[in-house]
Amino acid sequence: MIIIGEKINGAIPSTAKAIAAKDAEFIKNLAIKQAEAGADFIDVCASVDDAIELETMKWLIDIVQDATDVPIAVDSPNVYTCIESMKYCNKPGLFNSVSLEGDKVDVAFKVIADTKWECVALLNSDKGIPKTAKDRLDVFADLMVKCKEYKIDPSRMHIDPLIEMLCTSEEGISMVTEVIGEIKSQYPTIHVTGAVSNISFNLPARKIVNQAFAVLAMNAGMDSFILDPLNQDLMGMLFATEALL
Repeated sequence: MIIIGEKINGAIPSTAKAIAAKDAEFIKNLAIKQAEAGADFIDVCASVDDAIELETMKWLIDIVQDATDVPIAVDSPNVYTCIESMKYCNKPGLFNSVSLEGDKVDVAFKVIADTKWECVALLNSDKGIPKTAKDRLDVFADLMVKCKEYKIDPSRMHIDPLIEMLCTSEEGISMVTEVIGEIKSQYPTIHVTGAVSNISFNLPARKIVNQAFAVLAMNAGMDSFILDPLNQDLMGMLFATEALL
């Protein structure tokens, strides 16, 4: 099981406030706490204006690396920001993320192919988010063709099947678990990842919904999780489920 700590993300209000105020101590404490809680990667996402994104990423990465030895997940919707941010990392980490939108996957894979960097890949394309399990698996098949082309071993990939909000996609859970199971049956060494909290957006009792979904996802084969490792209940549920499977 792989834990990707999600707390250093400018989309989170408290983290955004710390980034705006250049509160290095706040960021440092988040890094240390996530490392101590068992994070295998610490995600770093600036979520700021494009003009200052790269310098903000460097500032965040420097703080995290001064605080802990846990590898960095460089996180941006801009593939070029991720590539540049790799240069600030003192060891291979996780590239978050690529997809089959435009030339993202080719741009990223050319850079990471001969490295030890791992990579998150979203199952969407220029057509958007596929609506069916079959369509997502078709995108996955195309993605794996790219992995073969660039000689990237499946074990370096973290496939995100795109966990959608339950409140807007009631069929989403069964579709995602079907996709997870099929991916793992085709490539047993590949990782399947996702942001667990996506499932419960706009729902009551979010923490309980997240835990229940995590159990279902693990049972289907998910083994990589983007989450808050400081959530002891969720972490406990993951470890208990892992022990029982």
